[in-house]
Amino acid sequence: MRLEKDLLGTRELPDAAYYGVHTLRALENFPLSGYLVHPRLIEAIALVKKAAATVNGELGHLPWDMAQAISQAADEVIEGKWREQFVVDALQGGAGTSTNMNVNEVLASRANELLTGAKLGPVHPLDHVNLHQSTNDVYPTALRMAAIWLLQPLSEACAVLQDTLQQKEAEFAGVIKVGRTEMQDALPVMLGQEFSAYAQAIARDRWRLYKVEERLRQTNLGGTAVGTGLNAPKKYIFAVNDRLRLYANIGLARAENMIDVTQNADVFVEVSGLLKALAVNLSKIAHDLRLLSSGPQGGFGEIALPERQAGSSIMPGKVNPVIPEAVNQLAFHVMASDLAIALAAQSGQLELNAFLPLIAHHLLGSLEILTNGAKIFSEFCIKGITARRERCRELLDNSLVTVTALVPHIGYDQATAVARLALAEGRQVREVVLDMALLTADQLAVILDPQALTRPGIAGEKLLK
Repeated sequence: MRLEKDLLGTRELPDAAYYGVHTLRALENFPLSGYLVHPRLIEAIALVKKAAATVNGELGHLPWDMAQAISQAADEVIEGKWREQFVVDALQGGAGTSTNMNVNEVLASRANELLTGAKLGPVHPLDHVNLHQSTNDVYPTALRMAAIWLLQPLSEACAVLQDTLQQKEAEFAGVIKVGRTEMQDALPVMLGQEFSAYAQAIARDRWRLYKVEERLRQTNLGGTAVGTGLNAPKKYIFAVNDRLRLYANIGLARAENMIDVTQNADVFVEVSGLLKALAVNLSKIAHDLRLLSSGPQGGFGEIALPERQAGSSIMPGKVNPVIPEAVNQLAFHVMASDLAIALAAQSGQLELNAFLPLIAHHLLGSLEILTNGAKIFSEFCIKGITARRERCRELLDNSLVTVTALVPHIGYDQATAVARLALAEGRQVREVVLDMALLTADQLAVILDPQALTRPGIAGEKLLK
């Protein structure tokens, strides 16, 4: 064991621990969720520390060997080492101070090892690793970087999902079926047209996510505690932002108003809102697929989903739509997280939002599960969907929806009479029209052509001339 001191007293820490007394107190104070801080946020904070140490070394504020040791320790964290040393709960008081201190202490201990072979040494977590910084500029900057890093794979996953939906659009282009509004039979559509709408919705989500990244590029690094930049030299403020942009390979820029970026978290609400929009679209598609594949004998049964696993411990042969159900659940989770983010953002007071850890936990988590969800939705579900063409045609022929196309030819009242008779006697619309001698079989063939029924215009318009 080793002893470390803070303003509250002296505490023992295990020799193997790279974290220090501040982290130990956070462990004791916040046994809340059991969730650890998102690893990408830890990596982003480490990158901020690397940029700060390097610039402080170049400007003569840190001995160069110390700056190099801190930078090397940060590189190791960025590469995924020492992950077990980042132990504080994702939910914590203090606006992220416990997370910042956890990183400061681990980097200081590792830098000391590199310099002296021992965890305790010349490198101090606050005087050196945190030099010219505050949690209040480090944490929001790192959160923006981590969000951008996670937005990129989400955008790629949405691109793959959109492409898969478009492939199904082409594959099902000639499959005519009953359309439905308010869960009742409506005008005919092509199954491919339904999938084209899904693809277009995901395309909109991709565009929204692409554009919102720009909002995250404004950082307050160098603003220190409240955005005024007190205790940070001007040369450092400009240089550290340039260096971070270089290291992160992201178009980051120092905000013109760092006080605004320090106290306001609305950008995270904006990003979360777009994630919620994507979740809504994914969930709507998942709901539709569950309906269209329902049965298969006792429901719509118009499509077949890939069989992923046995569906019942009591009903032999049952297979459930588990992938759409999983997508529904992750969508509900993201929507709930959006509310938590909004509540946290509006609860910040005056010069700082104390609830950034909650925002970070939900925002980064939503980005990650949406990426995973889009991937499994595309690979394990959409890609393997097949059309039950005969079932689609059977339901269409036995419905009354084609009677709408007859209105321009026989009038609304006659079409209504056809519909009511067909429904009462359980007959097809075509058969009733022929029996009533309202149209010939050749005329019906033109009017009820599948392509004519599913595109703009009047079906059989040439017969009216």
